[in-house]
Amino acid sequence: EVQLVESGGGLVQAGGSLRLSCAASGFTFGDYAIGWFRQAPGKEREGLSCISVSDGYTYYTDSVKGRFTISSDNAKNTVYLQMNGLKPEDTAVYYCAADRYCTVVASLSDYWGQGTQVTVFS
Repeated sequence: EVQLVESGGGLVQAGGSLRLSCAASGFTFGDYAIGWFRQAPGKEREGLSCISVSDGYTYYTDSVKGRFTISSDNAKNTVYLQMNGLKPEDTAVYYCAADRYCTVVASLSDYWGQGTQVTVFS
């Protein structure tokens, strides 16, 4: 059974940091790319970043470039999203997703986690 489990969300003051984790199981980790997405209330799901596990290729959207860093620990089948300089507008449910290719297009991703809430207060 494919599983993606996010963790690390929480409540943080503006300017602070959080590190999200996405633990994967049930598929060959190295054959996939993992993407991070978020969805705020009343808004569409937004792609943020992705990493190709096999070669380490990474991609960031402009909304998070320079503030967020994606990385993977292949021994633990886990992908991380280090988020620095958090802003109130970063408040959302954050999801990770797996796809054969690095993508930040939500409709292209095959498998999804359940999400973790991030709330940034000023």
